[in-house]
Amino acid sequence: MKYYILVSFLMMGGFSMGQKLSVTSLRCANKQYALGIDDAAPGLSWELVSKERNVMQTAYRVLVSTDSLLLKKNIGNVWDSKKMISGASVQVAYAGKTLESAKKYYWKVMAWDNKGHASGFSRTTFWQMGLISAKDWGPAQWVAYEVLPDSNQIIPFAHGNGEKKWGARKDILPLLRKTFLVDKPVKSAVMFICGLGQFELNINGKKTGDHFLDPGWTKYDKHALYVSFDVTKQLKPGVNAIGVMLGNGFYYIPGERYRKITGAFAYPKMICRMVIEYNDGSIDNVYSNASWKTVPSPIIFSSIYGGEDYDANLEQKGWDTPSFNDTQWKNVAITTGPLLQSQTAGPLKVMETFSSIKSTKIKPGVWLYDMGQNASGIPQITVKGKKGDTIKIVTAELINEDGTANQKATGSPSYYQYILKGGGPETWQPRFTYYGFRYIQIANASGPGVNNAGPNVVTRVTALHTRNSAVTAGSFSCSNELFNKTHTLIDWAIKSNMASVLTDCPHREKLGWLEEAHLMGSSVKFRYDIATLCRKIIRDMIMSQAEDGLVPEIAPEFVQFEEPFRDSPEWGSNCIILPWYVYQWYGDKQSLQEAYPMMQRYVAYLEKKSNGHILTQGLGDWYDLGPNSPGVSQLTPKGLTATAIYYYDLTILEMAAQLLGKTADVKEYGELAESVKAAFNTTYFNTATKQYGTGSQTSNAVSVYMKLVDAADKEAVIDNMVKEIRSRNNSLSAGDIGYRYLLKVLDESGRSDVIFDMNNRSDVPGYGYQLSKGATALTESWQALPTVSNNHFMLGHIMEWFYEGLAGICEAEDAVAFNKIIIRPQPVGDIRYAKATYQSAYGLIKSGWKITGNIFELNVEVPVNTSAAIYLPIAEGAKLFEGTRNNLKMVNAVNIEKGKAIVAIGSGNYHFTVK
Repeated sequence: MKYYILVSFLMMGGFSMGQKLSVTSLRCANKQYALGIDDAAPGLSWELVSKERNVMQTAYRVLVSTDSLLLKKNIGNVWDSKKMISGASVQVAYAGKTLESAKKYYWKVMAWDNKGHASGFSRTTFWQMGLISAKDWGPAQWVAYEVLPDSNQIIPFAHGNGEKKWGARKDILPLLRKTFLVDKPVKSAVMFICGLGQFELNINGKKTGDHFLDPGWTKYDKHALYVSFDVTKQLKPGVNAIGVMLGNGFYYIPGERYRKITGAFAYPKMICRMVIEYNDGSIDNVYSNASWKTVPSPIIFSSIYGGEDYDANLEQKGWDTPSFNDTQWKNVAITTGPLLQSQTAGPLKVMETFSSIKSTKIKPGVWLYDMGQNASGIPQITVKGKKGDTIKIVTAELINEDGTANQKATGSPSYYQYILKGGGPETWQPRFTYYGFRYIQIANASGPGVNNAGPNVVTRVTALHTRNSAVTAGSFSCSNELFNKTHTLIDWAIKSNMASVLTDCPHREKLGWLEEAHLMGSSVKFRYDIATLCRKIIRDMIMSQAEDGLVPEIAPEFVQFEEPFRDSPEWGSNCIILPWYVYQWYGDKQSLQEAYPMMQRYVAYLEKKSNGHILTQGLGDWYDLGPNSPGVSQLTPKGLTATAIYYYDLTILEMAAQLLGKTADVKEYGELAESVKAAFNTTYFNTATKQYGTGSQTSNAVSVYMKLVDAADKEAVIDNMVKEIRSRNNSLSAGDIGYRYLLKVLDESGRSDVIFDMNNRSDVPGYGYQLSKGATALTESWQALPTVSNNHFMLGHIMEWFYEGLAGICEAEDAVAFNKIIIRPQPVGDIRYAKATYQSAYGLIKSGWKITGNIFELNVEVPVNTSAAIYLPIAEGAKLFEGTRNNLKMVNAVNIEKGKAIVAIGSGNYHFTVK
């Protein structure tokens, strides 16, 4: 039977509404108004806007200039690409004159489309180059309060408390200051600065920017990150002052209180260069050097794990202003530091605040505040009290039976102490550490409104949620409230673990466990723009790769864990999978090129570790749901997932080699992949039962997803997988490694009904079960066990299905940066509507459907310069419509595939109806 679709302006040439093409959202290296660019040929991207349908870019012209006034005259004195016949609008490599360090470049774009329209030039924007090489720092020196002797370094770090002889090892957290003169009108000023482990920059008495825990943590024995700030508006005529406060971070972990790891690269230190450009064209610089002064700060203890103490009586008012008398301060010590690279990933910031929803008196002088949400962050208190008294603050995810803060599973003791200066309300928050918590316990102070409360009264308690400031990229909602709550549950775990690395948890570890980046990255990218964060993670892996090619399970690798916590292919393979995904998601070919040598070395390492092409090391399907307490894989052979991902690595390397023009590598990796596939099937496939390994959910799902299953057996393996799920009363058993692939295989084989049945419930371990236990962020275990982390995002894979499966926004297999889109919604169960948006590199993608009676409606938005294939559910005899009845057009019959009518469309907004 033929199916016809009635379409308005769909397959036709389109029609003009008198709207010209326009260019917007200019980005350099994935950032708007980018500072600190250190690429010699950064990728330039833009979006196109048109009211017409089926619009594709046919040409572009880029102008880059050192002077915005020249650009107004359409003069690109650095690069004029001229009219380039090309559809490229994402990651277009800069191809002008050699870019200079610390220089600002202004640019704009115009484009032409397939309708005969020229856009006119976009608004002017800019990027500022960073310091490309070590020589660009000029005479700047690393400065510190004191220098740690080499004999006292602890590298690599020790797991746990370390050796007793190391002792408490307290250090001094310094203030640094310098004055300088501005004697001419300033055109622009930029500060390049790195403070290790963390820093805050003040100029003329005010903090610069709103960053938290700058710079991002790295493998400091190999490299560190500097941060770029535009400080033009902070300078004033005459004498100016720079003030810097330093914290420890992961650079130096004191031997007190709780710490997951103990170590020391060095004492806190800083290097900076400020470049000042005056209106007359002259340039001046302010460098860190021996002329700077230093003194201990009021922070008397700080640990990234153990908390922070602050003595307000040690404050020196105006220490960061020009008029301050620093004659009692000492000269800084001069030291050395690691290779510096620009921090291009989004900084951490305070992104949300929470007030307490309930306060409870635990005992005299001890109060517990429920902030209502488990999240990463820091407490902020306002207190009025007695000079010299100490307020102790303990944060926790859970509470004990007696109502006190429970840190048993999250690292104890970790706390904050504030020593009052007296004389009025005092507001304080930690600067250089954070924790994951819902509850704030405060001792030696009474709550607000309490009569005869004693000398110290807390008048306000706030939780400041801190995370990576990556912008929101997508949204999702549907008619199923449990799924909406599940989306929020996972989202809070993502936000809480999106720091300068993707951490496992925001309290006891804060480490970059690598399997999460590639397994959860596909979910995270729908919610947040993680292009720059992923590039940082890739560089962390490059720096952490061992001499023999091993990529460890964490990066940066501060500590070398004992096996099986160092060499798991499912973790280390992130060094191959993530660079390829980042290319697919964002078109970032540069990162793939940069990662390629690491990828090759890692595959060579796996080949040497294999026995007959089979790997057996590692953790396997971590935290699967078996008969024992969660941990190392219980239901699936470790070698199965390790070898499957080894094969997956080889297929990716083969594609990467093809893309990068490495012909010999294509052949080598293709042949090795076939050998691994043959060995895998010989070892793990039961030809009689059509099952892999133990027949677990993970065993079969991983084998199908990695394309290790022969075409003749694929349907049988999937059927067995579904039968296993149904035999468990639709409950899950797959863990950290397997669950994403289980969902992907079910979705891609048209069995989203099984996904719905597995997750639309609260009676067995899973998302609904966690919510029923009171979780406000995704927990580490399916069972929401109180003995492990209650803010962990490794099991949040269903978020990807919410966007790709329910709402239906997918990237075509051969697409780059979503230039080819598939919209294939999956109405399942009792869901009556679902909608999602995703901000791709080309523009906003929308998909929203609803069912009313027997009528199915779908609204779609496709960005300019892309195309899409729409899969509409259709019953025999049903009719398809597009648009309104006033402008319907008949077109040829469309393809029908497994109950879906497939329609090819170009850019624009569409409304489909099936009835």
